[in-house]
Amino acid sequence: MAIKTAKTFETHIDFKESMRVQEIAIINQQLADTFDLYSQIKQAHWNVKGKDFFQLHELFDELAAEVLAFVDLIAERATILGGTALGTARMAASASTLPEYPDDVVDGPDHVANLVHRYGRYAATTREAIVKTDDLGDPTTADLFTEVSRTIDKQLWFLEAHLQS
Repeated sequence: MAIKTAKTFETHIDFKESMRVQEIAIINQQLADTFDLYSQIKQAHWNVKGKDFFQLHELFDELAAEVLAFVDLIAERATILGGTALGTARMAASASTLPEYPDDVVDGPDHVANLVHRYGRYAATTREAIVKTDDLGDPTTADLFTEVSRTIDKQLWFLEAHLQS
């Protein structure tokens, strides 16, 4: 689903308004996906069961905390560029490109597999955002998404290691 365009405000940042509008739309899309990913990790954290409960419960909480920090960074980048951050839970849910998290998963490996799928999708959209913002001539926003990408790739590795043997 495409993210709606919100009101923009004047800024002395040296980007044309037309560019900033494009940037803010990209940023808000990543904000929606990031907030949705956070909530899905917490869903796994709250509902995991099985022999590795404690380890996965703790891992999911740690992953969620790192993703939540990116929610704030991404939202603030939208407002720095003179935009409006579209960051409520309902806004994120309606705009997210991630699949809905199943509500019937309880077994640890099933949660890990579901998160791996969502992390893979999120990693791909993050790399797309890097390219798009760089192509628009904004290395700062591209760098922010590069920072997110590095962390997401590492977290994906942590999750995938649980499924590999």
